[in-house]
Amino acid sequence: MAAPEAAVAGGQAYEPLSASVQAALNRSVSDQATPFLAFDTEAEARLWLAAMSKRLASRIADRLQREEFLISVHYEAKRAGLDPQLVLGLIQVESNFRKHAISRAGAQGYMQVMPFWVQLIGRAEDNLFHLRTNLRFGCVILRHYLDQEKGDLYRALGRYNGSLGKPHYPTLVVRAWQRNWHYATHTAVTVPAATRGRAVEAFSNHLSAISLVEERLQLIADR
Repeated sequence: MAAPEAAVAGGQAYEPLSASVQAALNRSVSDQATPFLAFDTEAEARLWLAAMSKRLASRIADRLQREEFLISVHYEAKRAGLDPQLVLGLIQVESNFRKHAISRAGAQGYMQVMPFWVQLIGRAEDNLFHLRTNLRFGCVILRHYLDQEKGDLYRALGRYNGSLGKPHYPTLVVRAWQRNWHYATHTAVTVPAATRGRAVEAFSNHLSAISLVEERLQLIADR
């Protein structure tokens, strides 16, 4: 078996969680529903999948594997109230779409999840190199950081990468998101009712957050 691939990524820092937060995050990673694309129509879903598959082809060669990956990303992102295009940008920066990537800090898989999260909110058998497990944990963790930072994408990305307050990582993610994975369409969120309203609100917040992030980064650069 080939050795795990190295990744140039940081890692989430361990922070004690309250019992209520830990329980909520545990529930968030427990659903095992079959992934699906949450669009108004099948035609819209096919258009999105074709567009993203074309962009990803140079990184994941096998078409079926590529489409399974994209459907899973879209489902897990929407389920967590995140923009799937943002998640694709984050994955590009974190692991460059390498399933078995490992960072110097020990973060694992596509979304570079630190193993301590399995002990905190998962099950002993959870494998962070498994596609859906990695995406589920990564999206839930990013959602947690966004909630913790009251919607501040810049700070949430910093926490996700273990580089809070530094501009480099948020800049890379936002650029990858907008330059490589931006997709102009309005999607219907058909995830469970508990997350539906938050998903719509978060989608709008993420689109407006770009300018806020860039303004913050400019202020830091000017210091």
